Formats: sequence, C-alpha cells, structure tokens
Amino acid sequence: MRLEASIQEIKGIGEKTKQLFAKIGVYTVGDILLHFPRTYQQFPEPLASGEAAGEGESACAIRGILRQVPLVHRGKRMEITVATAYRQEAEPVELIWYRMPYLRSQLKPKIPYIFYGKLLTEKGRQKMEQCAVYNEGQYAALRESLQPIYGLTKGLTNQMVKKTVSQALDAVEFPADLLPGFVVEREKFPGEEQAYREIHFPETFDRLLEARNRLVYEEFFYFLLCSQLQQQNQSAVKNNWTFPPVAKDDLVERTAAALPYELTAGQRESLDSLRQDLRGAFVSQRLIQGDVGSGKTVVAFLAMLDAVSQGYQAAIMAPTEVLARQHAQTFGQMLEEYGLPYEVVCLVGSMTAREKRMAREKIAGEDGLFVVGTHALIQDAVDFRQLALVITDEQHRFGVRQRETLTKKGASCPHTAVMSATPIPRTLAMILYSNMRISLIRELPANRLPIKTCAVKTEKRPTAYRFIEREIELGHQAYVICPLVEASEKTEAENVLEYGEKLRAFYGGKISVGILHGKMKPTEKNRIMESFAAGEIQVLVSTTVVEVGVNVPNATVILIENANRFGLAALHQLRGRVGRGKDQSYCILMDSSKGEKVAKRLEILNQSNDGFYIAEQDLKLRGPGDLFGVRQSGDFNFRIADIIQDAGWLQKAAADVEKLLKEDPGLVEHSHLHEYARSFMERNTYVL
Repeated sequence: MRLEASIQEIKGIGEKTKQLFAKIGVYTVGDILLHFPRTYQQFPEPLASGEAAGEGESACAIRGILRQVPLVHRGKRMEITVATAYRQEAEPVELIWYRMPYLRSQLKPKIPYIFYGKLLTEKGRQKMEQCAVYNEGQYAALRESLQPIYGLTKGLTNQMVKKTVSQALDAVEFPADLLPGFVVEREKFPGEEQAYREIHFPETFDRLLEARNRLVYEEFFYFLLCSQLQQQNQSAVKNNWTFPPVAKDDLVERTAAALPYELTAGQRESLDSLRQDLRGAFVSQRLIQGDVGSGKTVVAFLAMLDAVSQGYQAAIMAPTEVLARQHAQTFGQMLEEYGLPYEVVCLVGSMTAREKRMAREKIAGEDGLFVVGTHALIQDAVDFRQLALVITDEQHRFGVRQRETLTKKGASCPHTAVMSATPIPRTLAMILYSNMRISLIRELPANRLPIKTCAVKTEKRPTAYRFIEREIELGHQAYVICPLVEASEKTEAENVLEYGEKLRAFYGGKISVGILHGKMKPTEKNRIMESFAAGEIQVLVSTTVVEVGVNVPNATVILIENANRFGLAALHQLRGRVGRGKDQSYCILMDSSKGEKVAKRLEILNQSNDGFYIAEQDLKLRGPGDLFGVRQSGDFNFRIADIIQDAGWLQKAAADVEKLLKEDPGLVEHSHLHEYARSFMERNTYVL
C-alpha cells in the first residue's frame, strides 16, 4: 500500500470514520503514520490490598473478583451497568459504567480481573467509573510496553487510532533507507520502518528514544535539503529585479521622527536593513524576528512607505481578517496623521463582491499603494501593478506555496520580508532561514511597561475575578483564555462556552462578557473582536484564537485558565495580548495541577518577559519523559522535531546537507534521495 493511498483503503475505515480522521488532519495512509502519539502511558503495578491511590494520581489499577453478575439499570437517557469488585473478602469497590450494557455478559463471577481507572473514595466507600477491564494476561502484556496516547476528536477513540496505525504499518511498503550512508553508519539509526513502529508502539523507553532521534534527524535533514535545493533553483531571481532600485529620500526619516516615541535600536536596525534591501541591485528575502510587542508593525509600515513613496506598491498579508483590518486602519490613521498622500486598500474574504471588485481594480491599476489583506490577496483574480515589497505577518500561519504565490503576483519578483515572534536563537535561525537575511528586534518600545505575571492555584479564582472587576471599573478590559471550546468527557479543563456563562453569573450583568472561539464563522469572529476593540465587550472569554489577533491597548489583564496545559512559549505569546498601552498590565496564570513541578515552570514567566530567556529556561526544566510536550517553536510545521529541544540534531543535519551538496551538488548520484525529499516535504507541507 502506498503512503499516498486514502485512509479509507485500510480495512474497517468507512465514510463516517474517514470524516472523523479528517478532523485531525489524517487523509492518507502516510498521514496516520505521521499522527504521532502526544504522550505515552505505562500501566502501573496493581495496588496491593488496602493500598490507596496516590494524591493527585489520575488513574491506577486494582485486582478484584466479582461475586455476582453485573446489573444493568435502564434509564430514560442511558443504560448504567453496576457491579461490585472485591479486592479482598472485605474490601468492596463499586464499579459503574455508562452505555456499556454488554459488560453484563462479558464479566464472570469468581474470575480475577484488573480494573484500571480513577479510584475514588466517597462517604467511606471506594468506587471506579468507566474503568477499563483486563484479564491477568492482557494486563501483564500491557505493562511490558509503553502505550501510545493520541490526539483525538469527538467520536474517535484512542483504540481506533491504535488499530488503524497498526494496520497501516503492516500494509505500507517502506522504501529502502535513503539517508546518506555516512549518516546511517555514524549514528547507527534504526531503519525507517522500525523507527515508525517504535515511535507508535515502543517496547522500551530506550527504543522510543532511538526511533525519535531517527525521525527528528530525518525531518530536519529533508527540510534543509529541500530548502537548499529551492535556494539553488531560485538563484536566477537575483537578476529578476526589473524596477529601478528605490531612490533615497528623507520621507521615512521625517515620518519616524514624528512618531510619539523613539524607535528602539532593533527597530532602527531592521528598518535600515529593509530600506537598504530596496536600494540593492538584487531581490532580497529578510526575516524580521522580534518578540511579542516589540514593534514589528511600525517597522513594516515605514518600510512599505519607502517603496510606496517611490510610486511602487507594497503589500502585507496577515493570517486573520481581524488583524488585516487593524493593519489597514492603523496604516490609514498614520497616513492621515502625518499628512502622507497615499492610500490603503484592504482585501479580505468576508467583503462583499462589489467591495472585492473595487479593491482588485485599485490594486491592478494604481501606483503608490499600501495593500493589506489575508489569503484573499493570493486569489487568481488579484493582479498587482508594480509590487516592490511583500511582507508576511506571523509567517508561520502561511504555507510556503501561499507566500510564493503572493511574491509571483507582481510584474517582477518583489523583495520579501517575513515577520516572526517565535524566539529562535540566532545560530539556529541562520540554519533554518539560510536563504534569508536576518534582523532581530529584542527590545520593547520605551513606553511599554513589563507585564506583571503571577501563577496561582484554582482556589484563588474568585480573587482573580475581583481583580479583573477592579480593572474594568478603571475603564480597562480583560481577556480570559480557556483551552477548550466546549466540555469534553476525556479532558478536565475549562471550556469557553460554560466559562462565559459562569463569568456572566459571577458579575451579575454588571460587566459585558463576550465569547470567541475558532469554530465560529469568520464574520462572527470579526464582529466579536471588533466589538472588543471598540470597548463594547469588557471581558473576552476566548480560546487561543486570540494568540494572533487584534491590538487592544486598553486590555490590561489576561487570565489564562489551565495554564499548566500550555507550553511556556504559547503562554508568552498569549501574554503578549496585553501590555500594549501605557497602563500597567497583568497576566494571571491559573494552575489546575496538583504538583509543584508545573508551578516551578510557570514561575519562569514571572521572572522574565524575554521570549528567548523563557524558551531556554523551559528547555532546562524538561526531563527525558517530556519528549512529546507542547512545542517551543511555532514557526515550522514539524511533526515531531522541536527546534529548541533538538538543536543538536538540527545542527548535525545542516552540516550533513552541506557536505552532501558539496560532494554531489545536483544530487546526480542521489537521484532517489532528491525525489524522496520532495515527496517527504509535500506530505508534510512544511513552511520554508
């Protein structure tokens, strides 16, 4: 079976299951193999008689015998199966299952079983709900290996994914090992098929680590190889700059001097580099790397002004309509405030047909234009007149083909710049963005106060609500972030829909509470964010959809529920939603964990507002069991590799790619590797 084959070719996958897999991004046989476990479970030794579950332990195993057949109670909404297991003669545990009446015929009295689940004590009685049941042999086999736990969606079970992965592994014909011989010999990597088997169903932790190392290296190697090949193919672009270089004048300097604040050293250096690119003889590609709130947008505006003032067009593509509209509004206000005689054209998907037509006509026919938009800018119907500069905001939200499409819209190839807020150390950025020049903005603008951050346990939630209320009374606004959209049977975490109602009840209607999540229609999301930006909504309860969102300087508090479920990089990005005005801002991290390890991690955010420092400290605290935790680096769609955690493998892969292309520049002797690398990249849809 080929990796490109539909997931439906696997036995037992019908149309309904196919649609469920599509919700988690699995469409082909190759996709299911790349749907790596998010973590692993090692089943514990069954508790000894009289031994209680540890404090905060999510699940445990007990050995018990039933004295009689389970009973099934048929209610109006569901069937409830009830039984009593005895750990010893006088140690009963009540067992309850919902919608599982078939257990009545499967569980036999006087036979020992292992019951795995949460062991609760209520009113002196022990009970388990929805526990898994195994015989002694089944449980012993489970204990001998690590069990994969996958990311799921409603209706898709972990067992279903495990079964599908197992069938795919048996059906796929893996190609011969295509990594260069000197790499395989040096690293003693397992074969590709073995690596995939061990990453999904590892017998030991050591084998899991060996498999992961192979797949991490392979991912970096093919990414960097394709990046270098693409760079070779685009070498002709250097001479494709048909417009005269942008002339030098002092308009940008005069506009920068008129700003109500002085540009930081990083902003000034980045702007100067972009302007120097525009005056160069060759087309340039530049990465503007700056922490959240470092002022990348004003740099983009001034660089675009440099091109527009010479009669060219400059475009910026944002990942959301809300952000695109805000850029258009901000740019328009700055043009008016500083008396600049240029126009901003905005093009987003939710505009009416007439609005889109008028915007496209301006883009196709007018010089000296600021163009702002979303993916709508890369539609076939959009033609640019003289596009000299393309800027991609939050570049990791776009695929390589989307960005390439925009750069090919002009009559000639424009200069490009991508802006990123992901804190990647410069040495690694130089490897990953080898075809780009790099500019770094580390400082925050002088008028920004550091965000005060604290991590608290859930019993402090009412205190946090009252603090938010005081900020609202001062005329400010607040965000509340929840990890889920709606309640989940499998995950104990706050969800947006219930949380919004809970907050409304707490404030008794005195405060306007809005709800925002990714399942809303784009027009509804835009309406909510615009209402929040306008101050009509005082508290916005949202999922992480606001991580890249509208700039609301009046928002001074962000409360992040279940902060222990997020990586520090993600928390740092979310915290960046506040602290954008002149007033002191606050970030409250609600920790729902029971241990101290998470609290220690969250304390890092209290120590610093520097994304680079936070990434480094988080890495130091990771243990060997954290291999599949939340990623640090969001700029690349790597399936398994992590730029920070796996920096050593990244550097090795870079050196090996350089050696390979030096010895065989056109991969003439490695034609199969060339072909496979491209198919690998297409299957994974990486951002280059």
